[in-house]
Amino acid sequence: MKTDSLLGGIEAGGTKFVCAIGHPPDDIHAVERFPTTTPEETISRAVDFFRSQPQLPDSIGIATFGPADVRPDSETYGFITSTPKSGWSNTDLAGRIARELQRPVAFDTDVNGAAVGEYLWGAGQGTQNLLYLTIGTGFGGGALVNGQPVHGLVHPEMGHLFLPRAEGDNYEGNCPFHGACLEGMVAGPAIQAHWGTPAEALPPDHIAWSFVAHYLSFAVTNMILILSPERVIMGGGVMQQEHLFPAIHSRVQSHLNGYVKAKELIDQIDQYIVPPGLGSRAGVLGAMALTL
Repeated sequence: MKTDSLLGGIEAGGTKFVCAIGHPPDDIHAVERFPTTTPEETISRAVDFFRSQPQLPDSIGIATFGPADVRPDSETYGFITSTPKSGWSNTDLAGRIARELQRPVAFDTDVNGAAVGEYLWGAGQGTQNLLYLTIGTGFGGGALVNGQPVHGLVHPEMGHLFLPRAEGDNYEGNCPFHGACLEGMVAGPAIQAHWGTPAEALPPDHIAWSFVAHYLSFAVTNMILILSPERVIMGGGVMQQEHLFPAIHSRVQSHLNGYVKAKELIDQIDQYIVPPGLGSRAGVLGAMALTL
């Protein structure tokens, strides 16, 4: 899908913001990255980025860290709500951008944005129902059903599932709310806290990766059974460990044990559970995709 509209995107992360303007996915005119500091300073820098361009975008998409209010009929739609990010609770992100720039704004979670971007231009092309998971500083999950992001009471929080323990793993977990939930066991900070070494420094044969594959494979299996996605896309810093993909593939097949009779799961799982097609651009392109 291509568009003639000039689009803006804000990937609003807890560590950094990425702003872009152009005609996605390939004709991007300008990109700027800057640290996430206070809401006032960070949002002002995003506004200044768009004002500095030769032309304002026709519309702007924001894909944000959360929790966030993504319900258009809510009084706090467009707010970052009860986030653990210091100083950002109850921040009107979308409303401030819309007022300052006088442009329509689309607003969703960072993972739903990435899912929409992959659906339009990346590894999700050709599907209507897909699952996008990102495992890095935290664990986020977004789902598309019939081409639309899944919302509900709030938005999916797939990183806080409870899963069976890997044999021999007695780590108490790193989630401040749930301890040994999925995010508390497989996100980058959890891996570092568990083993005293950053995830990227652990060798491929370290037992840590067997534990990570255990938890991720159970999580993906559960999500396949609940959502029946046509493709599962797994990104984020932890998934840069490419040896995780075959480990997850084989475990998911073992967990399912032939129950779901689909060739994608039985014969083509390496084409079913895949890395993002947009790579590191998934976040900001996903934000732009939300406007469509």
